Amino acid sequence: MGDKFCVSLTCAKNDADKATVAFVVANAAVASDKETMVFLSTEGVHLATKGYATGIHEEGFSPLQELMDSFVKAGGKIFVCSPCYKKRGYTEEQVISGGTIVGGAKLVEFLTSDGGSPCITY
Repeated sequence: MGDKFCVSLTCAKNDADKATVAFVVANAAVASDKETMVFLSTEGVHLATKGYATGIHEEGFSPLQELMDSFVKAGGKIFVCSPCYKKRGYTEEQVISGGTIVGGAKLVEFLTSDGGSPCITY
């Protein structure tokens, strides 16, 4: 273990502080040369919708959209829970650049393949 890192995020505007800190940690992991994935589920899937994160800015941190863009640009992956996304009425056409709609099996694969991965949840 040691080459991968997972951040599981279940919040969006309902807890912008947690959503922001999750992407701060994800950026730190990807900057540390870890294969890093953010898994968005439940309310967190809103962040995978184009334009949703614009305007979210917690004091003391960079704007959330900026953190998300930096994460993807650095090679981080954003996986979006398919049932959670569909439950909220979103379609694949609405997914942000760098976001991939996946089933739970993809999360399990990431966490267990190649020696596994630590996972932190917000």
